[in-house]
Amino acid sequence: MTLRIERSSEAELVVFTLTGRMEIQDLAELQRVLSQEQGNPRIVLDLRDIVLIDRDAVKFIANCELAGIKLQNCPPYIRAWIGKEENNRL
Repeated sequence: MTLRIERSSEAELVVFTLTGRMEIQDLAELQRVLSQEQGNPRIVLDLRDIVLIDRDAVKFIANCELAGIKLQNCPPYIRAWIGKEENNRL
């Protein structure tokens, strides 16, 4: 199962629901869809349906969060991994 990206919006909020496996080869497409929202300060990544994620994808998600993108329904193991990656940066 590859990564599926679904966009929805209401008012000024844009939500990207990510489903499936999130691996390094998926990051270019995710970056492309996020760049189309440039200038929109209210972007959310819904991670509820992520079934597998690799380290490069975790780093990408962490950078998204640092850039102001909100993570919604982030599984605890991904949240813990983001914390470890942030600690490695220091």
